[in-house]
Amino acid sequence: MEMESDVLIVGAGPAGLATAIELGIRGIRALVVERNERGGMAPRAKTTNVRTRTHLRRWGIADQLAAKAPFGIHYPNNMVFVTRLSGHELARFANAFNASPERDPRYPEHGQWIPQYTLEKVMLEKARNLHGVDIRFGHTFLTATQDADHVTADIRDTDGGITTVRCRYLVGADGARSGVRDLIGARMEGRHGLSHHYNIIFRAPGMAQAHAHGPAAIYWQIGKDGFSAVGPMDAGDLWFFMPGGAKPGQSLPKEEAATLIRERTGINLPFEVLSADSWTASELLADRYADRRILLAGDACHLHPPAGGYGMNMGIGDGVDLGWKIAATLQGWGSDALVASYETERRPIHKAVIREAMANYAIYVTPPPPEIEDETPDGDVARAKTGAGIQASKAREFSTLGAVLGLRYASPLISMEPERGPELAHDSQVYQPSARPGCLAPHVWLDEQLSLYDQFSSGFTLLVIGDADDGAVTAAQREAQALSVPLSAIRPQHPDLAALYGAPLVLIRPDQHVAWRGTEWSGALARAIGRRWTGDA
Repeated sequence: MEMESDVLIVGAGPAGLATAIELGIRGIRALVVERNERGGMAPRAKTTNVRTRTHLRRWGIADQLAAKAPFGIHYPNNMVFVTRLSGHELARFANAFNASPERDPRYPEHGQWIPQYTLEKVMLEKARNLHGVDIRFGHTFLTATQDADHVTADIRDTDGGITTVRCRYLVGADGARSGVRDLIGARMEGRHGLSHHYNIIFRAPGMAQAHAHGPAAIYWQIGKDGFSAVGPMDAGDLWFFMPGGAKPGQSLPKEEAATLIRERTGINLPFEVLSADSWTASELLADRYADRRILLAGDACHLHPPAGGYGMNMGIGDGVDLGWKIAATLQGWGSDALVASYETERRPIHKAVIREAMANYAIYVTPPPPEIEDETPDGDVARAKTGAGIQASKAREFSTLGAVLGLRYASPLISMEPERGPELAHDSQVYQPSARPGCLAPHVWLDEQLSLYDQFSSGFTLLVIGDADDGAVTAAQREAQALSVPLSAIRPQHPDLAALYGAPLVLIRPDQHVAWRGTEWSGALARAIGRRWTGDA
């Protein structure tokens, strides 16, 4: 069989689905192939951060995800450190990852603790409802070739039939063992096998009432048996347990898993172990993300320990960036430089987040004092000292807004400007809104329900503030028309906009990042799409 699509996406995980949604909402045909039946009961990721949920808001599905919160969105997203679930509390962090649903001026959507498979179901439904998006499970990517204008790929279905797909771009969102990455000869650089862990999913009626630490998302156990994490995962009394010491690539027998849960938590209940597979923590980054029309996204190009909850969310960010840039190019108003900027802009972000995750991870490999569980004065001292150390060192892992919202793109498409005063030092915990080009556009609420982001278009948006020159707005619109670039000019009213944005005219990209700001229009739109403006079409 033969078929055509604008874009072939290999992998229907969060990165692949995000790419498909961004393409589909812009009318671009996307074929998504996935060899596995996604879902299962053992999600790696459970944190959907504020940036990802803001993308979901833009796609119209943030409320759908909130409605599926297994314990309700008001369930406290606490991180509690204990010697073991039946033992002593060492430290706690409330409202981790900004998951409290109260309205915040810095962003329109709170974070959410929810299994990855639930997020995937919501994204999958959205993608399938978009005209031109075709998702096929049980289809395996085999190989591909490319020329100057097209990629030709072979896909095998479960019956062994081969389909040849002709497309304009191929996106490899096919995970850590990416076949697309191998195809283009990209290499993962860094450290593999930092540690090995089991991911055990079990049913435990009465578990929440069997300890004295109150509700939390994760109970981090630091005792004489080592480090592990346990917590409620989903409705139906489903819990997860993640101890170290796993054998790479091997599952743990269910009886052994149940015994391990009892030993490590100190709670004896009739646990029903549903799965007990293993996973490996690594620190890896691809040496390149693309070969002409074939590009990588998500775990196919970056891997790191889950300390900080960044991985899945970064993959969705990759899909957003790739999606709008490929769509713009296929629609004729983007240039080849636009797609090329994907690696230029995203790779430094990945590097920064990997550094942050590794800094968080390093704390876990420090063994606790041997007397930490002793009911003695020495045990009291050990617990107090360990708890103080956790409180001082682990806040950066659970307060991540600076890393989630505050990292800045840099590329030839961003109209970088002379810095107005000293550059603020980056703080991974503290988000300082800035409208400097490359930054995420600062957020405000325009009324009780309406976010400034709700006013941004799916194309470019010209934010007009205060007494901006009407002639400059007209010049921007004329440039957009000549280049066939979708541009909407908006004039929202809010007393903080002038101070937040620092200029009367601000050009916002489709991904809500600032491309340019100023007082006089000077061809910034052409630069933002990788072209050069001469005043002509």
